[in-house]
Amino acid sequence: MCGHRTTDTEVKHGIDNPAMLENGSTEQVCTPEKNEKKVSESKEVLTRITVVKSPSSLEKPPLDDDYDPYLHRDVKHPTSYSDTFFHMLKASLGTGILAMPNAFHNAGFTVGTIGTLVIGFLCTYAIHSLIGAGYELCRRRKVPSMTYPQTSEAAFEEGPQWLRWFTPYAAFTTQLFLILYQIGASCIYVVFMASNIKAVCDEYYAETDVRLYMVYILIPLILICWIRNLKLLAPFSSAANFVTIVSFGITFYYIFSDIPHISQRQAVGKVENMPLFFGTVLFAMEAIGVILPLENEMGNPKRFASPFGVLNTSMIPITLLYTFVGFFGYMKFGEKAEGSITLNLPKDEVLAQSVKLMLAASIYMCYALSCYVAFDLMWNGWIAAKLEKNEHKTFWEYVTRTSIVLVTFTLAVAIPNLELFISLIGALCLATMGIAFPAIIQMLTFWDYYRGFSFVLFLTKNMILILIALLGFFIGTSTSLNKIYHEFFLS
Repeated sequence: MCGHRTTDTEVKHGIDNPAMLENGSTEQVCTPEKNEKKVSESKEVLTRITVVKSPSSLEKPPLDDDYDPYLHRDVKHPTSYSDTFFHMLKASLGTGILAMPNAFHNAGFTVGTIGTLVIGFLCTYAIHSLIGAGYELCRRRKVPSMTYPQTSEAAFEEGPQWLRWFTPYAAFTTQLFLILYQIGASCIYVVFMASNIKAVCDEYYAETDVRLYMVYILIPLILICWIRNLKLLAPFSSAANFVTIVSFGITFYYIFSDIPHISQRQAVGKVENMPLFFGTVLFAMEAIGVILPLENEMGNPKRFASPFGVLNTSMIPITLLYTFVGFFGYMKFGEKAEGSITLNLPKDEVLAQSVKLMLAASIYMCYALSCYVAFDLMWNGWIAAKLEKNEHKTFWEYVTRTSIVLVTFTLAVAIPNLELFISLIGALCLATMGIAFPAIIQMLTFWDYYRGFSFVLFLTKNMILILIALLGFFIGTSTSLNKIYHEFFLS
């Protein structure tokens, strides 16, 4: 719940990347003459030619076709195909899936079903673009692997001359959005835990503001984020995964009990709520932050983005599951669907109440992992180098960890609404990182490989992805912020 190729050259680079020509393969072959030296030279040139294309569609040859990044990776504990598959499932199946019925409430069951499938396809396609471009950039630079920020920086460095001025800022921008996403996800976890604990306690005690429950869990959140070694959390994380599976099973039991007729639900939701749907589904489904780390840790990374690789075989069931939960959850609860479907479960049944407490405990572990990632990005990326000679470095490490928790706590207290927070983070961070950035990286990596109509098609495809992401970013973010302002600040 926590959150995330074959050996031939063409598949390594993805179906949208150009076929690679060997160096020097575009030279014209001279007609053999009587001179035997020229004949032998011509034959030598012919043996080097692998593909001959017309000048109008000629593609630029690679810098070095011999270096394969996959063969130079030294991974201490490589993961298998099945390990990576389950890591992908865990990274994508979080609190977002519990918000899918609310997303369908905003879009209607017809638009929700089609929209979820389309967004799932876009996310998968964008990840393929990122993996293909990342591989090519590693090959050109002769490095085994790169992180997302490093890939972004390398793409701008390889791009057109007039865009290279942004190279020094590319890694920082990507890292900033990754941190914003992790902190945003942590805020959502705080709201989720407090809301579910409140739903249980309100049934047995006097009704209390959800913000007070956030205060109750603040110290436990700080303490778990002080743990410096993630191995200490491993047993609890495994237990949390088991609890999550059991909780989902119980939740599905309630969803499929006495489902109303489909005629009682809307096929198409209100237009003004569509951006909320887009942001929620993106947040629920995207695991862009863990894609490159998972691929980099595979024992056989060629099987990550191949036709039957980890990416496709995990994203297909994830997309179908999200559609399934969203559709039937909306059928069951309709307009009353909450930001987490657990909040719709019966309040007078012990089994339903236990689900809320179990998931709150499970998310407690997810919160620690999410904050750890945010800390790692900030500490190793920006802070640690400046404190290299500071004798109080450990003290400042704990200050940084505590500060991250306090930031997430403050934002959660300010906006204690799961639905609006989820859609905001989805539109703000994942429309950019999950769709726009991969399209930009692919464009910059292969901008000089295509000619003629192929270039127009390549450019148009990526520009459409960027346009969709920008519309989702601006409209989704503004809609979420507008609703947050009217609900929590204007009133």
